[in-house]
Amino acid sequence: MTTLTLTSFLTLDGVMQAPGGPTEDTSGGFEQGGWVVPYADADMGAFVARTIGAAEGFLLGRRTYEIFAGHWPAVTDPDDPVAAKLNTLPKYVASRTLSSVEWHNSTLLAGDVPEQVAELKKRPGGELQIHGSGALARSLMEHDLIDVYRLLVYPVVLGNGRRLFADGALPTALKLTDSTTTGTGIAIHTYEWEGRPEYGSMELRDE
Repeated sequence: MTTLTLTSFLTLDGVMQAPGGPTEDTSGGFEQGGWVVPYADADMGAFVARTIGAAEGFLLGRRTYEIFAGHWPAVTDPDDPVAAKLNTLPKYVASRTLSSVEWHNSTLLAGDVPEQVAELKKRPGGELQIHGSGALARSLMEHDLIDVYRLLVYPVVLGNGRRLFADGALPTALKLTDSTTTGTGIAIHTYEWEGRPEYGSMELRDE
């Protein structure tokens, strides 16, 4: 069985929109893109390289695919650990608007994406990785399809922007399996899916 993992950059208030640059995603009038840049350091780079090094394929939403396809094919250094994986491994693209995908080894998913992803997970293999792709990730969370969450939480609050865990998200319990902090204060947490949350009460009772 293939493991479906999600890697996402988040602010302390849960925003994931446009982490990499001011023009990356201005939808909804968002004007605070590029908020990860002041915190990027060698620790962050090493984590990203290790994560992508474990991939056997990628599952991307339309916007993330277009951002990646506009950059990584031009990085031709065979020793670049990120480019080498992204440019060669299978890439599955979920989009209602694209009619074709030209980046090497890319396949367009049309129709019922959660159903197709469930079929991909039945194949033998290691990790099928989602990076960014918030709308896609949220749709798959609704079907309990994501097995591992790698969340990089940056020490910044933006106050607005698209969030990974939006209002109305399916209640889900996660198990923390790893946690580390970079030199610039990025808290990197790895969680495994566990199912539905359990509930209790902290109510004080008279003895």
